[in-house]
Amino acid sequence: MNLSSINSENESDIMVSDSVSLEDGILEYKKRLNAVILAHYYQESEIQDIADYVGDSLELAKKAASTSADVIVFAGVKFMAETAKILNPEKKVIIPDMEAGCSLEEGCPADLYKKFRDQHPDHFAVTYINCSAEVKALSDIICTSSNAEKIINQIPLNKPIFFAPDRNLGAYLKKKTGREMLIWNGKCVVHEMFSAKKIFQLRTEYPSAKLIAHPECEEVILNSADFIGSTSALLKYVQISDASEFIVATEVGIIHQMEKISPGKKFIPAPPTENCACNKCPYMKLNTMEKLYLCMKNQTPEIILNHELMKQAYKPLERMLNIS
Repeated sequence: MNLSSINSENESDIMVSDSVSLEDGILEYKKRLNAVILAHYYQESEIQDIADYVGDSLELAKKAASTSADVIVFAGVKFMAETAKILNPEKKVIIPDMEAGCSLEEGCPADLYKKFRDQHPDHFAVTYINCSAEVKALSDIICTSSNAEKIINQIPLNKPIFFAPDRNLGAYLKKKTGREMLIWNGKCVVHEMFSAKKIFQLRTEYPSAKLIAHPECEEVILNSADFIGSTSALLKYVQISDASEFIVATEVGIIHQMEKISPGKKFIPAPPTENCACNKCPYMKLNTMEKLYLCMKNQTPEIILNHELMKQAYKPLERMLNIS
């Protein structure tokens, strides 16, 4: 992949030519900016391969909190980059595409979240990290799919719980912990698209394959899964499992990492209900190598958040990181 179509207008910019690759350009800007590139498992494989760290939301939040880099380049979605900014208010945080959002975030606007909280002031608000900075600031504690069960189990039994915004993850946690919870009616567009019928057909075709699923999937998928876990937990499972074939019910980007750590095993993407690429997150896939290069070259789009908002949103994130 070359940079010949991406022109340089400033003498201080990296000179581009047919012989200079996007990868080389990104690495050179990383050096110049003293930047760190964080990428989620759902990014395209070439972005994962050039990143300094690849992980799930919890792992990337920890890396963002501990980095010594001057610039954080977040190849993920906007709420993840916002989290990095909240944890590093004095650092520059840039993202390849500011339009890389999240259906869970969009389905939980801060004004409606605040209204619901005001109606239930006695409830302890556990909020999934897939939300805006404004919603984080209104929460008691943030969680990820990696640590949500642990966090809920530490809340006193006499304290009622409000969980937002993912209804499937909330229902799964309610079942796992035995805790009653008020659950926001939000959903992930990718994890709700998997077809139980098509997965059953795949299991007939691959009778020895293990079905592994993210807890954002619908209950009908989770009930038939051999293993349920966060993206990082799914990766660990395929690595230690004796099975050689897996049907993977989460965003397909993770399969790249699975193939890297377990090259002798077969990974079959769980099919969506329609004949489409609906098992790919349309938001995550907005990021490309070209956009990654340009955001580092121009140091924009940049995450800019109000200082008081960051201060309020930091508190529930800090509680999560202390528990994790």
